[in-house]
Amino acid sequence: MKKLLMVVNVDWFFISHRLCIALEAVKRGWEVIVACEDTGRRNEIEIDGIRFVDFKFSRSGTNPLNELKTLKQFYSLYKTVKPDVVHHITLKPVIYGSLVAKLLKVNGVVNAVSGLGYNFTGDDRQGVTQKIMVKLMRYGFNRDRLTVIFQNGDDQRALEQLKILSTKNNIIRIKGSGVDLVKFSHSPLTSFDRIRVLFPSRMLWDKGVRELRDSTDLLKVKYQNKIQFVLSGLADNGNKAGVSASYLNDWQDGDYVVWVGYQKNMVKVYQDSHVVILPSYREGMPKTLIEACAIGRAIITTDAIGCRECVDEGINGLKIPVGTVNELVDAIEKMVNNPDVIITMGEQSRLKAEREFDVDSVISIHIEIYSRFLNKIT
Repeated sequence: MKKLLMVVNVDWFFISHRLCIALEAVKRGWEVIVACEDTGRRNEIEIDGIRFVDFKFSRSGTNPLNELKTLKQFYSLYKTVKPDVVHHITLKPVIYGSLVAKLLKVNGVVNAVSGLGYNFTGDDRQGVTQKIMVKLMRYGFNRDRLTVIFQNGDDQRALEQLKILSTKNNIIRIKGSGVDLVKFSHSPLTSFDRIRVLFPSRMLWDKGVRELRDSTDLLKVKYQNKIQFVLSGLADNGNKAGVSASYLNDWQDGDYVVWVGYQKNMVKVYQDSHVVILPSYREGMPKTLIEACAIGRAIITTDAIGCRECVDEGINGLKIPVGTVNELVDAIEKMVNNPDVIITMGEQSRLKAEREFDVDSVISIHIEIYSRFLNKIT
């Protein structure tokens, strides 16, 4: 049986972003093995014949000895599984997995570059860590039968400028991981008596948490009875840019600002909102904004890599410069004081999702990529 290995950092990310692809691959006759950290949700992956491997590694670690151990883990995994095709999802699997797949002569490699991560966007992005990452990527990418999937043109240009991409690579652009347009159906807006502004994201500094908090502080006196800010996402302690739970608990008051943490039923969370906000510094293609489009919600985000592709300015949302507070405040006020704009932009968001983000199209493209390796088509 043709064998597909999918490697990602954690189970919850795989479930939300790639499980649908794995399930379709099983239907098409692939043996699918998913390797990632089990945070307690492996049973949601071990369905319809998918095999799960508990595969732990530090997502943002840079200790040389620990990273060498991680590289050995990758080698052992690939040596044991012997995949026909391996699909790397998130940056560390892309880097280490490409290296090992080349050494072991894995037939086909798919690298999903969904944002370049902390070491490319943080303050030390020109440091030793990035230089090592670039060298490893140049080596791993320099091979035949390797497809690179980008979610936006900026990330592709960044890797081209760093001379990571090879002329041997097959480059494909897919706008994010897609959204189920049936599950995330167009939902009517609830009463405007109190406008709920939803921030659906892992709680990371580079998602714009500080700017959003400053904005809520500035708006509170005037709008504390008219707006409710809902923070829906984990405090990600495993990430260098993670925001502490104490910071979030200090920010929320249970009424004007509410932190609801991780929510399994995000459809209901979006349905209860009027506006979705993501003042992020950089993304691949944020799934939360794609889902917000499908539900039919107006969006406020930054003119940042990945985010800008989700909003047509003035049509289905507003874009502000990265790292700004006054502009964020202005954008929120424009929405809150114009319910008709929220309604119209929400309708346009749904149309955009139907045109650009249908998950069925995303699944089909991935299955075709896998199949090409078996048919010896590069």
